[in-house]
This record gives sequence, structure tokens and C-alpha cells, in this order.
Amino acid sequence: MANNVFDLAELRKLIDEQAEVPVRVPVDREALTFPPVLLAPDAELARQVPAVPLVADAIRLATWTGSRAVTSEGFLPEPDAAAAAKELGVIPSRLRLVWIVAVNTGLLRIQRGTASRGPLSPQLTVEATLEFWDGVVMDVLDRADTGLTGSAVVDGHLAEMLATVYSVRSGVAIANLARGLLQSHEVACNPGQATMRRLAATLPSELLEALSLLTYCGLVAQTAAGRTALTPLGVWAVRRDLLREGHDAPTAAEVEVFADLTAEQLVEELVKGTATQSAVAGWLERRPPEQAAADLIQIAASGTAGQRGAVGAVLEELGPEAESPLRQALDLPLMRRYAASWLHIRDLQAPALSPDDHTWIAVDSLAALLHMSGQGAARMDPHEPGEDLIKLVAEMPGVGHPDTIAVLDMLATAHDDEAVVKAARKAAMKARSLAHLAPGPDEARGSTKLR
Repeated sequence: MANNVFDLAELRKLIDEQAEVPVRVPVDREALTFPPVLLAPDAELARQVPAVPLVADAIRLATWTGSRAVTSEGFLPEPDAAAAAKELGVIPSRLRLVWIVAVNTGLLRIQRGTASRGPLSPQLTVEATLEFWDGVVMDVLDRADTGLTGSAVVDGHLAEMLATVYSVRSGVAIANLARGLLQSHEVACNPGQATMRRLAATLPSELLEALSLLTYCGLVAQTAAGRTALTPLGVWAVRRDLLREGHDAPTAAEVEVFADLTAEQLVEELVKGTATQSAVAGWLERRPPEQAAADLIQIAASGTAGQRGAVGAVLEELGPEAESPLRQALDLPLMRRYAASWLHIRDLQAPALSPDDHTWIAVDSLAALLHMSGQGAARMDPHEPGEDLIKLVAEMPGVGHPDTIAVLDMLATAHDDEAVVKAARKAAMKARSLAHLAPGPDEARGSTKLR
């Protein structure tokens, strides 16, 4: 850590590694935040599903199949598959995907080596139709693991590519998609210069084939400007997948409800975990940065560790235009350390922080994370040796944080590493022996009782 910078992400990672119970924080360093989207009405989306070429072919294949013997793996024998592709006008290389979708969604049912029409009703409710569509897309995306598009690079980064297109509603130029795929592949696989040169030559044509398949699957379309964009059904389905993966992918309506909250109300929602980082972005767009920072700092300066954690997450989104209120926060005892770190990160003049200041921030951040998770005691992973945590624990009693004893008691109670438990008990005894020294008015405020 630098003299003025405490790496909160590093601390959160340490806590996450130690705890089996997930910690809910306003900013999840593992999750991504995506811009709000406008979804088409459910009824309109449901009407579009049967017209998706992949879905239409799956329905026709189920009708064509009737009752027919299948292989031991549950697929059509090669002669039947060839006949189906020819009679239905399906590209042979896509027939296997069509069959998988038909079987997995219930259009076909396989029993005792025979495929027959499944129980899926042709007249579905809007909700059931969208669930059916979600299943179709999951089948498509799952195929990337075994070869969906014919391009190993595209398949390996398919979810990432779709998320990129999801983020740019106006569409992404194919050249930019290819460049992004190559960069991601180079970072992930380190294939070497010779391989990268070969991929740079072959990927554009592979990407065109892949986009053709994704168009067939109803996920993407070409805009009038020749860019690749998600279809309305694609937006709905990719958002569903992002949410399943734990990402923050709100609708415009979900963000709008937070935009006009007061700073105090927003912080409350962040502490409860009902507001996400996308809500923060929408809230900040509605007010001048200096005013937003000043209102938030006022809350954190006399609030709990949980409130300071929430405020810190919002302040991270502000740039140098908020310097004035952050500089004034240097005079506020419970905020001066955060303000100094904020200023330094943005290359603005700031006072140096001492090692004790860094430890104080660590205690405050730990108290905030546990407070916002609603978990007073988390079970700890015994496989982590916890050397870093032991070192931090030993330094906690001497920094005068109002939540030190509560944090140490939690560690002593919940940790499965006996070395950490012993260190926490010892540090808690030391902290209690110092408790008769009345805390100064600057440090007494904002104490949090962890439950």
C-alpha cells in the first residue's frame, strides 16, 4: 500500500477468502455493473419467440420427428438427421443444436430409445413463453463449451462478447468485436506471437460465421449502420444470464426509483443491499458532484462503519470535480483518512497517512462489510492460513477504532483457524484493557454494534 492509499479491494478480497458466508457490499469487486436497459414489454417479447429461426426449426423438427428411434446418445441416426436437414431446409451443421433445443425445452421427449412429441403445449402463457426462451438461450450458451460457432476463440469468449454488445445499445462494429476478442484471448491464453498473427488473419471470417449463427439463434442483428446489436429478445436473455452470474444489470425502471432519493435514503438502501452500483450512477447523474459529495460526507462523518462503507463506494465514482468537499473532509476525524486516500488516488495534494491510519481504515472496512452483510459472525475457512489477518489483528487495539472490540470478538468466535482465534482473543483482551481510556470526541462518534 502507498503512503496515502489503502487498498480496500485487497482487504475485501482477504475477508472474502476467509469467510464462507458471502459478504454483501455496495460494490462487489467480482461483479460487473452494466448500464440500465429498456426492455420491450413481455407480451411483445413472447410474440417474437416463435419467429426466432432456431425456435421455429425446433418446432418443425419436433413435428417432423413424430415417433422415431434415436441413438444411444439420444440423437437422430445419421440417415434420419440428413433427411431432416434436407426436408426442413436446416443447415446440417445446425441440426444438432436444433435437436438439443427441441429435446431440452420439451418439444421432444425421449423414452426407451424413442423420440416423440413432448408435453410442451403450443399455447403457452407469456411468462411460460419467456421461460421457454430462457431455456433456449441457455442451451445455446452451454454449447459454447463443446463447440457452438466453429471458432474456439469466439466460443471461449462468447459470454464476454455478448456482454460487450449488451453494454453498447447502438451496436458494436465487427472490427471492434474482433479486436476485443483477440485482446481477451491474448490475455487469457498467452498464445504467442505466431499464433496471434494466425488468429488475426482468420478470426474476422470466423466471427462473421459466429454472428450468422447468433442471428439464427435470435440473439443479435445488424443495425442500419452495419453494427452488431442485440435483438430485443437478446437483450432480455443476456440480461437474465448476467443476473444469474451475479452481475448488476438493471432495467431503466429499476434505477429510476433511486434517482431522486436523498443522500441519507440512498445510503440506507446501500447498507441494506437493495441499491446497487447502477443505482449510484443514476443518483449521481441527477446532482452536481460537489453537492453530492458534501451531502454524503455529512452522513459518513457522524455515521456507522456501514454508512461510511456505503458512502465510500459512492465517492469512488466521483472525479476531481468533487475535490472541495473532500478536502474539507480532512478536518473531520472519521473521514480524514478516507479523504486523504481519495485525494491521493486522483493525484491531488493530500496529507500522508500513517501505518496506524491504514489499520484504522482496515478495521472500519471490516466492520462495514460485516455490518452491511447482516452477518454478525461468519464461519471462516480453515484452509486459509490467515497470516495477513493475524498481522492485522495484532495492530487493531492500538488505533482507537470504536468497533475494534466487536470486530475482534467476531473473529475470535467465528474463525476456524486456531492461530487467528488466538490472535483475536489476545488482541481483544488488550483492547479491553485500553477501554478505560475515554475515547476522544472525534473517535467516539459513529460506533457500530455488530449483531
